[in-house]
Amino acid sequence: MPNLDFKGKSAVQYHHLAVPHHQLVPNKKNSLTDRISLNDNLIVQGDNLLALKALLPTYGGKVKCIYIDPPYNTGNEAWVYNDKVNSPIIKDWIDKEVGKEGEDFTRHDKWLCMMMPRLKILRELLSDDGVIFVSIDENEVHHLRNLMDEVFNESNFISQLGWQKVYSPKNQSTYFSNDYEFVVCYAKNIVSTVINLLPRSKEMNARFKNPDNDSRGIWKPGDMVANEERKEGRYEIESPTGKKFNVPEGKHWSYSKHKMLELIKDDRIYFGRDGNSFPSVKQFLSEVKQGRKASSLLLYKDFGHTDLSKKEIKEIFYEQEKIAFDTPKPSLFIKNLIRLAANKDSIILDSFAGSGTTAQAVLELNKEDGGNRKFILVEMEDYANDITAERVRRVIKGVPTAKKPLIKEGLGGTFSYFELGDPIELNNLLAGNKLPSWLEMARYVFYTTTGEEFDDKNSNANKYFAGKTDSHAIYVLYKTDINWLKDYKFTLKEAQELRTNSGTSKHITVYAPAKYVDNSSLEELNMSFCQLPYEIYKLNSK
Repeated sequence: MPNLDFKGKSAVQYHHLAVPHHQLVPNKKNSLTDRISLNDNLIVQGDNLLALKALLPTYGGKVKCIYIDPPYNTGNEAWVYNDKVNSPIIKDWIDKEVGKEGEDFTRHDKWLCMMMPRLKILRELLSDDGVIFVSIDENEVHHLRNLMDEVFNESNFISQLGWQKVYSPKNQSTYFSNDYEFVVCYAKNIVSTVINLLPRSKEMNARFKNPDNDSRGIWKPGDMVANEERKEGRYEIESPTGKKFNVPEGKHWSYSKHKMLELIKDDRIYFGRDGNSFPSVKQFLSEVKQGRKASSLLLYKDFGHTDLSKKEIKEIFYEQEKIAFDTPKPSLFIKNLIRLAANKDSIILDSFAGSGTTAQAVLELNKEDGGNRKFILVEMEDYANDITAERVRRVIKGVPTAKKPLIKEGLGGTFSYFELGDPIELNNLLAGNKLPSWLEMARYVFYTTTGEEFDDKNSNANKYFAGKTDSHAIYVLYKTDINWLKDYKFTLKEAQELRTNSGTSKHITVYAPAKYVDNSSLEELNMSFCQLPYEIYKLNSK
C-alpha cells in the first residue's frame, strides 16, 4: 500500500501514544442532570486530542459510530495548529493561524499533522464493528482518503459518499456549481461491519394499495414476465373469469408452473378488478424489507441541506440576531448517518462538536423509536457551554417557538458536562509536578475506572477509600508527598488489614504506586492491585 508522506509526519505518527491522560473534571453547573456520571450523555470541553485520550480508559472499543466535521482547510476558517509536539518544525507552527493556498505552503502538512493523531485515537475508541464518518470537501478529501487508508487500512474503506448540500445550483459560479461535499466512511473491521437500511420513504410506501381489500394489507403489482424464451417458462394460466394468458414471444414466466398455481391458489396473482387483465404478482408491504439500501449519493430530500441547517439552529436560538455557526450540518443529515451505522443502544461520538447537532440527532432518534443511544461531544472552543451545550439543553427541554413538533415539545434526556483537568502522569507524580490532591486523584480514578459518579461525601481520605460500586470497592493509596510516592509499596500486611477493616465482602481494587505482595495472595483476599496511573482503566475494561 502506498504511504502518504508529509512534513512533520515522523513527529506525529506516534504522538497519540505520548499524549498524557488528563483528568475529566465534572462541571455540575453546566450539566443537565441530577447525577453527574461518565455513563451519561457527555459534553467534554477541551482540546479534542487530549479529551479523546482522556475518554479512552472508559470508552475504548465501545463507540459504535463516530461522526466528525473537522476544519475543511479552505483558508477561511482561521483554525490554529496547537498540538504540543516535540519537533522543531512543528513548534514553529504552534498557535499560528493556518493561511490560505498560496500564502501558507505548509497548510496541508499542518492539517494532516492535526488529523493523524486524532484519527488514531478515534480508531481505538471504535468498537470492532464500529464505523467512522468524516465530512470534508474537495480541499482535503484526497489527503484524507490517503491518511485514513494508513490509519484504518484501505481494506476497511467502505465508501466515499457525496452529500447534496444545496437544493438548487448556483448560477453565479465561475465553472461548476459546487453542490456537493463528501463523507468518507471507514470501518474498524469491515468483516464485522453491517450498514443498516434507511427507513422507507413516504413515496415508496405510496405505491402500495389494496384494490381488492386483501386481508394481508396493502400491496403493489409486480411483473412476472422475464426476458429470454424458455420452454419450461411458457405455459397458459387462467383467470377466475376463465380468460387464458401466456407470455409474449421471446419471454417466459418468472415462476414455474407449479409455483404459479400455488400463487394463484393463495390469491397472490392479480388479474385486475374485472378479472380479465394481464396478471401481476402481489408484493405485500408487510413482506418486503422494511427499509431501503442507502445510495452513495446523499440527496438533500433525504439528508437535508445547508439552508435547512441554518433555519434549524436559528429556530433553536430564536432570540439571537447572529449565530456563530453559519453552516452547521442539518440534524437530518447526521440522523441518517447514525441510522446507517448504529443500533438503538449505540454510543455515538463527535469530537468536533461545533453547535451540537450530533446530540440533537441522537436525542431525536431516541424520541422517535424509543432507543437508548448515547452521545459524546467534544468541543474545545469557548462556546462549548453557551452554544454547544445550550443547544442540547434547549432541545431537551423544548423550544416553545419551534415549528418542528419534537423540538417544540422537547426531546427529553440528560447530559453531564466535563472539563479537562491536569494531566496525571507517573513521571509528574514522581517529580512532584502539579500533584493533584487526594480528592482529585480519587475522583479521577473512580470516574475513570467505574464510569459512575464520585461522591466525595462517601469517600474517606484518611482510609484511602474512594467509593464503591455494586461489585467493587475502590481504594486509592496516594499522598501529595513526593518522597512518599517514591518510597511507598503496598504490602501483604496492609492488604490483610484493609480487607479486615473494609467492612465489605466486595472485591477490593487498590490503586497505588507500587506493591510488595504477589497476585496470588491478593486473589485469596478477593483483591486486585493496579499501578497508578497506567492501570487506572483496568476495572472498567473488564
